[in-house]
Amino acid sequence: MKKELQIFLTAMMFFTRIPCPKWVNHDAEFLKQSSKYFSLIGIIVGIIGALSFYFSVLIFPVEIAILCSMLATIYATGAFHEDGFADVCDGLGGGWTKTKILLIMKDSRLGTYGAAGLILILAFKFFALRTMPVTHIPLAIICGHSLSRFIATTLIYTHPYVRDTDDSKAKPAAKTISRGMLLLNACFGVAPLLCFNTPWVFLTLLPCYLSKVFLGAKFKKWLGGQTGDCAGAVQQFSEIVFYLSLLVLWKFIL
Repeated sequence: MKKELQIFLTAMMFFTRIPCPKWVNHDAEFLKQSSKYFSLIGIIVGIIGALSFYFSVLIFPVEIAILCSMLATIYATGAFHEDGFADVCDGLGGGWTKTKILLIMKDSRLGTYGAAGLILILAFKFFALRTMPVTHIPLAIICGHSLSRFIATTLIYTHPYVRDTDDSKAKPAAKTISRGMLLLNACFGVAPLLCFNTPWVFLTLLPCYLSKVFLGAKFKKWLGGQTGDCAGAVQQFSEIVFYLSLLVLWKFIL
């Protein structure tokens, strides 16, 4: 039990900026297993965003409340996955060889492709949430964060880690994931969907996974596998796909 608690807190420390006890560190052995709680961390981050929206909308218009929610989740994670998405945009947009793409992705500077990608992904998130029924937004935020992180773990499971250096902080968490860890992520990632009280919502799993297949094919073609940035990009992209899929369900089915 103590070991599992330390693994969970290591995941919390690695994937978020939420304060953890001082005895928790970035031990490589625990980091290797921290991905098993990736979807659970998504639920926690989603709850932070949902609560931010819930209390903000009591005072401010819906648009400002959504921005407060987005700000809260970005602050809670330190823009961890947004940074990965921007790096992937810069790498695939500006590089033509595996070596060049990986070099660009490791560069801490933000390029044109990364800036454009961030603007578009945040805009999609804002307008997708704004179009939803206000009462459903908090639950959609929680589900979006948990499910998208599960989808990201499927990339780690199906695609090999391709960086051959040991100085990447994401390497232990992004290198491998077992079938059992993937199953645990599936449970945490999908469970919040049950709160919608309709089986139709599980149809969103298909487009979300297809978004991973789409990006995974690009990563396979250009990199031969994935990196931590790639997993972050899948998380961001599949989160947007989930929101858009919900809108389609509400329009044609629900």
